[in-house]
Amino acid sequence: MKVVIQRVSQAQVVINDKIKGKIESGLLVLVGFCNDDDKSKVDWMCNKIVNLRIFADENDKMNLSVSEKNGGVLLISNFTLYGDSIKGNRPNFSAAAKPDIAIPLYNYMIEVLSQTNINIQTGEFGAMMDVSLTNDGPVTVIIEK
Repeated sequence: MKVVIQRVSQAQVVINDKIKGKIESGLLVLVGFCNDDDKSKVDWMCNKIVNLRIFADENDKMNLSVSEKNGGVLLISNFTLYGDSIKGNRPNFSAAAKPDIAIPLYNYMIEVLSQTNINIQTGEFGAMMDVSLTNDGPVTVIIEK
């Protein structure tokens, strides 16, 4: 499981010319799954996302989490995080989980994050999505479990 977390001042996802999810200050989280991922990894990652201290406190030090800042999370599935471009010029996505593994894990991740006090917005698994954001910082963190 791999996530790319971007601290944003705003982000949204549009599918078929309609806004599907939108947040103001918070985190844009791109998530990709591989074949050996399971619910325990999702639980670990959700805990990490919710508690990651990358927002400034009153001393301008990265010391607050998204929940402490009352921010939102825009969660977007993105199998291309597992693209391997070492050989040739076309990425190989064989390490990415197939939909029968990834879809239940993505839905479980939404369920776990929705049990927090954070505004959770999502894209749509497998859809062509237009994601826009304004990086805040920029601050970008990549985590793989």
